[in-house]
Amino acid sequence: MQRDFLEPGGFGALLGNDVSLLAAAIEPIRTVLQAARQHGMLVIHTREGHRPDLSDAPPLKVERGDPATRIGAVGPMGRILVRGEPGHDIIPQLYPVAGEPVIDKPGKGAFYQTDLELMLRNRGIDTLFVCGVTTEVCVNTTIREANDRGFRCIALSDGCASYFPEFHAAGLAMIKAQGGIFGWVSDSKKAVAAISAETRVPKMPFGIIEGGVR
Repeated sequence: MQRDFLEPGGFGALLGNDVSLLAAAIEPIRTVLQAARQHGMLVIHTREGHRPDLSDAPPLKVERGDPATRIGAVGPMGRILVRGEPGHDIIPQLYPVAGEPVIDKPGKGAFYQTDLELMLRNRGIDTLFVCGVTTEVCVNTTIREANDRGFRCIALSDGCASYFPEFHAAGLAMIKAQGGIFGWVSDSKKAVAAISAETRVPKMPFGIIEGGVR
């Protein structure tokens, strides 16, 4: 949930996308974040971006698209997809609080070239609520990576969004197809209810990944 992809005037808007379609996910994610924080659940935020020297950015990834809007080019909110730039940061409405880890990932998936799996294993977490944008890119990639690593994944449908509504629908459909080939799909209200119910029974380890980009 990075500024460059969600805010008017950011990189996403520069590409001609309707960023209001992504804004629909902000309030559902905020309610889940609030519940998770109240009940002491682990919240992990993710941001896609690269080192300022682009040494961790594959050349074929950098070279795609218009040179004026490539990774590292100067966009409306600083250099595009570069760590430390204003547009790379998380939107204020969902900003991390003290103690919440932030994963800076060089790819679409949150597990690729990060220590996310180690962090989850060390805490005994086996279930992930996944939110973010876009549904068909970073959310889907992260869930597929998690599924291959043996994690149970639940995508929150109203906590995900896409610039293309048809991609959002298809992305969710692929996750839950064939009895949950990659995971399951729920929504923020059911997630909040489950988190609240969890406090009334012996605790089990859960995790939330909030964020994702593009």
